[in-house]
Amino acid sequence: MLFLCAGAFAQTGPKAILGSITEFKAEDAVVVVKPDNTDAVNVKMTPETVFQRVAPGERDLKKAAAMKMTDMALGDRVLVSFKPGTTEALRILVMAATDISKRNEADSLDWTKRGIAGVISAKTGNTLTLKKRGLTGEILMTVTVDDKTAYRRYSADSVKFQDARISKLDEVSVGDQLRARGAKSEDGLKVTAEEVVFGTFVTKAGTITAINPDSITVTEIGTNKPLTIKLTGDSQIKKMPDMAGMMMGRGGAPGGAPPAGGPPPGAGARMPDMSQMVERMPAAKLDQLKAGEKIVVSSTKGAKPDEVTAIMLLGNADLLIQMATVPSGGRGGAGAQGGGGMGMGGLQSLDLPSMIMN
Repeated sequence: MLFLCAGAFAQTGPKAILGSITEFKAEDAVVVVKPDNTDAVNVKMTPETVFQRVAPGERDLKKAAAMKMTDMALGDRVLVSFKPGTTEALRILVMAATDISKRNEADSLDWTKRGIAGVISAKTGNTLTLKKRGLTGEILMTVTVDDKTAYRRYSADSVKFQDARISKLDEVSVGDQLRARGAKSEDGLKVTAEEVVFGTFVTKAGTITAINPDSITVTEIGTNKPLTIKLTGDSQIKKMPDMAGMMMGRGGAPGGAPPAGGPPPGAGARMPDMSQMVERMPAAKLDQLKAGEKIVVSSTKGAKPDEVTAIMLLGNADLLIQMATVPSGGRGGAGAQGGGGMGMGGLQSLDLPSMIMN
């Protein structure tokens, strides 16, 4: 999340940049800062430069603490205000990368503990019905909102929560993917929402035809057309385990999640949560993917139909694709969802992690 609003500190100087420290040039008393959407800037430090440390999310300068220049580290987020007409820093406000990591981890755990996620299947007044497909069938959940609920909507072509804009209930639509956190029921199927984050996401599947340093090309299942999947520093790559083996009792589910062959709903065990299972899987690398492998990717809905930016890319996804084409409560196969091909509409209900909350 964006930790400070540059506009809030306009009084500190006529120009400011917000970004991350990527390099130190000690011999020149320069720190290199890379803003999110522009080129890196060489920031000159002088004996008059003021260094202050702030906690993640803090907006009150009265709570900023003095720090030394040598306490800064690579990856720290900084807000730099400049001496007019120069690249000399008047003040550098620092949020330590270690503090960001701790905050993000705690926030992620809270979204898991007090939140639910799925695709909106119905919207009636202040009640939203969500659905997602678990390992043993479709799950329906309920989100109740009120006039105190805060809303944020993901921007097109951006996978970052910090780029999400303040929104409202009127903009929430059936088909959007949504996460909500607040007071959660014991069965985990209802939330009275304090916060709602939503967006128009797509989930696509395909067979890899080419692998490049910053993208892969696949033949999309269902259309047989080429699809370019762009990879950024925020994209996550993971490899699905041998889920067929797990379903036959040959292994445990990753991350301590319940095995797919566990007790049915109502037998004292909760339905396995696909998104939590995926989030617990270890990260994979691009060089672990190979041509001919089937993948599933989640992304925001961008401007180009033949190009997406990956939020989560799952390799070894054959069984996941099969699951998505089996109608809830019945048998099916390719094309079971209707519409020709593999019926990719079923992928939307898999509840893959599509919202990077950091």
